[in-house]
Amino acid sequence: MDDDQEDTSSAILPAVFLVYQTITDFREKLKHPVMSVSYKEVPLYDAPGIALYPGKAQLLSCKHHYYDHIPPLINPGQPGEIECTTQRINYTDPFTNQTMKHALIVQGPRDVKKRELVFLQFHLNETNQDFSAINYLLFSSFQEFLNSPDKTEFMKDCESSYSSWKFSGGFRTWVKMSLVKTKEEDGRETVEFKQETSVVNYIDQRHKPASDQLFFVVFEWKDPFIQKVQAIVTANPWNMIALLCGIFLALFKAADFAKLSVKWMIKIRKRHLKRRSQAMNHIS
Repeated sequence: MDDDQEDTSSAILPAVFLVYQTITDFREKLKHPVMSVSYKEVPLYDAPGIALYPGKAQLLSCKHHYYDHIPPLINPGQPGEIECTTQRINYTDPFTNQTMKHALIVQGPRDVKKRELVFLQFHLNETNQDFSAINYLLFSSFQEFLNSPDKTEFMKDCESSYSSWKFSGGFRTWVKMSLVKTKEEDGRETVEFKQETSVVNYIDQRHKPASDQLFFVVFEWKDPFIQKVQAIVTANPWNMIALLCGIFLALFKAADFAKLSVKWMIKIRKRHLKRRSQAMNHIS
């Protein structure tokens, strides 16, 4: 009887542990969904907005070029053509509500097939700093900015949601952008930019004072693929239920087997005792 109970326990305990482990794994998978990444190819992007904060720097030129071709500078440091769609806007800093920010909003490139890029040139002729740079941030749609009924609040939201970067004076900075769209658990879709930047030194051959600096920056798309990220819960409740049903069925079968084994052993023991009793009576 004791051996039978040990066999029954040895059959039931692993099944109970498997039930516990299955439920625990299911709960963990619900807490930590897997991120699914896919790529969508597009011929045209929605033109992003480029918010620049030049400070005292002056915008000299802004042009859209194609096929990665930027012609040589003719009169560097002198005003040139501004062919980009731009708009200036002032708003208070969303983090302090005290500092006034002055932004130059420029429409970014759209046509990825033609390798469209935007090339900007700035000039700064006075600075008391050891290092000078122009801050900028990118947001997903220039058209949304134009259509916004409250552009100051729009820019506050952008500054709160997007990261800002810098490009320095005396260099030409290439900014290659790519888009990442993430679908949140509540169904909302958020957009963020990834950047790859490269910098080359500009050989300035002008006779100029030390405080006179030029800034050059190029914005272009890295490739025609938008990265889409979505959280996927890999835990399937139906699979878990089916697995638990199988485990419970195994438990029931183990219990039935144990019950039958006990009955069989009792029957064998009674038969053995009966034969022993008959043998003793025969001897006596």
